[in-house]
Amino acid sequence: MAFVSVPKDLSKVKTKVAFNLTRRQLVCFSIAGAIGIPVYFLTREPIGTSAAVLVMIALMLPLFFIAMYEKDGQSAEIVLRNILRVKLWSGKRPYKTENLYQYLEMEAENLAQQDETATTGTMTAKKHRTGTKE
Repeated sequence: MAFVSVPKDLSKVKTKVAFNLTRRQLVCFSIAGAIGIPVYFLTREPIGTSAAVLVMIALMLPLFFIAMYEKDGQSAEIVLRNILRVKLWSGKRPYKTENLYQYLEMEAENLAQQDETATTGTMTAKKHRTGTKE
């Protein structure tokens, strides 16, 4: 009996348009063919067949890379843009934190001051009930 594997996350499934290729791959391959084939025929006689094929491959490879590469659900241009943004255009990113211990110390000082003013400035409840003063 034949088994068909079904992915658990159907959002990652890409629809195939023609020749088992996605729309993105078809567009990129078409653009690569529209650039590479005329370059090959125009450069075949002046520089030779081998050199013309190498030039054609060099012009078509970036488009093949853009069509096929995908990492963590991100396409090649998004990954390259993120790399360039971090390497070339990154500004200073100072590491700032909030010192929680400083807030605790300030709170402890405030409580200590409130406790001092409560004990020195007013009578305690026990002394108030008995009617004696300090």
